[in-house]
Amino acid sequence: MTVTVLAIFDTDFRPESSLGKIMNERLKQAAQDLKDKSLKFLETEGRRDDDVVIYLSYNSKYKIRWRVVNDVPKAIEEQVATVCGNLGYIQWKTSVINVFKGNE
Repeated sequence: MTVTVLAIFDTDFRPESSLGKIMNERLKQAAQDLKDKSLKFLETEGRRDDDVVIYLSYNSKYKIRWRVVNDVPKAIEEQVATVCGNLGYIQWKTSVINVFKGNE
């Protein structure tokens, strides 16, 4: 299984530029660590062409939140939830799949 973790910098709030730079670096590092260390075991799950895509972002209280954005088996999503919960990340709850603001 291919594991992809993307840091999403577009948030509903805009921190000061110096704070924003630090927060973005922290989020990039968290995404890299989640992919390369914490969820490394998922690479041996499922078929080789299966994948799981996870978004990381901040909520308005500067907590890291996560969301699986593609269809994966419930067992995989539960494993991601456990790992992210153990890291102190909160689940990113939204009523829509695409969390980006479009030009529509």
